[in-house]
Amino acid sequence: MNKQVLITAMLMLALGVGGGYWIASRQQSHELPTSSSISIGQPLFYRNPMNPAVTSPVPAKDNMGMEYIPVYAENDKAKQAVGTVNIDPVTMQNMGVRTAQAKKTLLSHVVRAVGRVAYDEEHIVRLHPKTEGWIETLRIDKTGERVKKNEDLLSIYSPQLVASQQEYVLALNSLKMLEKSPIEEIRQGAEELVSSSRERLKLLDVPEHQLHDLTNSHAIKKSLHIHTPGAGIVMQIGAREGQYVTPETELYMIADLSTVWVYAEIYEYELPWVKEGDPVEMQLAGVPGRIFKGHLAFIYPYAEAKTRTIKVRLVFDNAELLLKPDMFAEVTIYAGKQVDAVVIPSEAVIRSGAKTQVLVVRGAGKFEPRLITTGLTSNNDVAVLDGLEAGEEVVTSAQFLIDSESRLHEATAKMMEPSVPQKSEPNRLIMERGAHQHD
Repeated sequence: MNKQVLITAMLMLALGVGGGYWIASRQQSHELPTSSSISIGQPLFYRNPMNPAVTSPVPAKDNMGMEYIPVYAENDKAKQAVGTVNIDPVTMQNMGVRTAQAKKTLLSHVVRAVGRVAYDEEHIVRLHPKTEGWIETLRIDKTGERVKKNEDLLSIYSPQLVASQQEYVLALNSLKMLEKSPIEEIRQGAEELVSSSRERLKLLDVPEHQLHDLTNSHAIKKSLHIHTPGAGIVMQIGAREGQYVTPETELYMIADLSTVWVYAEIYEYELPWVKEGDPVEMQLAGVPGRIFKGHLAFIYPYAEAKTRTIKVRLVFDNAELLLKPDMFAEVTIYAGKQVDAVVIPSEAVIRSGAKTQVLVVRGAGKFEPRLITTGLTSNNDVAVLDGLEAGEEVVTSAQFLIDSESRLHEATAKMMEPSVPQKSEPNRLIMERGAHQHD
């Protein structure tokens, strides 16, 4: 009796296990997508469900008895660039995703900088005496005074000047005595002595009117005048009345302010834009409502070590003398260079290490990362030299969130790439059994 009950129980258990396996297999077949929806043709290989790096070319099981997962070739609809991200419209709205279209246009640039007014170095006169002596009369004794060309500045007593006048008078007297000599060499010698004596006085800056008086009257002057060689503003006075001066003494510094220089500094990334001759505008707080127009005259061939900027020199007319040295100004340089290129907003560019990329809109909610090569930048726009065509749409906001998701997808895709198939456990057992049978 007990034996019959035991046999009946075993039959029921076998029927239950078989029925459950049949039901489970049917349910699994309904849950799995058809090959037409996710795959094309036969599986490429089989991957360990616990370790994607372990694959097998034939169906197999791992140590825990779990079957390897078949991997099929993607169909055309599923094919897309590595790292492409799909985002639903609600999430896009919550993230605040904005886009802009790449367009081909002429990219120009305007450089704005702070300038400092300075003297025109080509119109500065530094006056030194040509001989030693004492200042007797200082006719221009205040800085800031305007002087005209050839204006009398001061008178100086110099023993050397007195001696040179005496030599000139003696030469004139000798010429008067010998000009009727029958010997031509004597007459020429007297004339040459007068000429050399007169030239010596000119080299000592004796003015022409004093030379004329000395020639006519033969009256030697104790002090001689020094005149300004050019018009301008007296910026410095280096001597006073009664002071002993030498050729090393700077008597006056006179600057012609009808033209001024303005120094400005531009950044390195702005250097490719500017060139000599570019038009410049300038405004000053000390001259409100006025816009001064000038041009860029020179770009210095070195960079400032502390600020990492490049100094440029601008030139402005200053006939009204409104521009004064050491005034600060706001300078605008209108760069004449223009670049015909594909342009996108600079905020669309993602720079990470050595790579520069953008997120290109490939469809509704689909974004593809793409490497690009950038060129010149101007006014929040950047020129794209390679990697993007005009008309394509790029993401300009929230792109870092999308880029993070793209990198995650890319890393996952790399992990899922088929590696060199390793020997699975069933294959290894088969090979070992074959080896034992051979032995």
